Amino acid sequence: MKVLLINGSPKADGVCALALEVFASVLREEGIEAETVQVGNRNVPGCKACSFCLKGEGCVYHDLVDDVARKLDEAAGIVVASPVYYASPNGTLVSFLDRLFYSSRRIDKRMKVGCSIVSCRRGGASATFDMLNKYFTISEMPVVSSRYWNSIHGNTAEEARQDAEGLQTMRTLARNMAFLVKAIQSQKEREGLPPSEPKAMTNFIR
Repeated sequence: MKVLLINGSPKADGVCALALEVFASVLREEGIEAETVQVGNRNVPGCKACSFCLKGEGCVYHDLVDDVARKLDEAAGIVVASPVYYASPNGTLVSFLDRLFYSSRRIDKRMKVGCSIVSCRRGGASATFDMLNKYFTISEMPVVSSRYWNSIHGNTAEEARQDAEGLQTMRTLARNMAFLVKAIQSQKEREGLPPSEPKAMTNFIR
């Protein structure tokens, strides 16, 4: 089993990297492979609503989004980490996630485990956490939780290493994700996925 880790920070060695490093070490202890993809320092344009992806050939840009979509197809879960920017995720990460989740709708994400991690100096973590989780909850993906909201505090990795509660939150989060991934995989092997209805689309116009 494999879990995909997305670093949405422009800093490849910042607080998000530290949180994902702690997370990945616990996953590996639990026998689960972890692969990290650095997104926040890449040039990722936003969705231009061209509908090219509806053909089933990926995104029209054929860039990092398509590469990660293939990895997500094979993964049992995904972890998305972001710093707080004005009480929201990093804009590059938002562009990436919008395109990833929209253009990969042909990938069955049901019961893939979703997890978000937020780093901040002081505030805005809860709003960012809420925004990231919406990508999972619209995709029938179980969302993993910890003993506190999934945040770690510090302006630098050195400061975050002093956040004992934040680091514990990351370790607990990773153990809970490992448990969910294993439990869901076991259930899928025994009984498969839950039945799925054809999607109903309704537009309300007044």
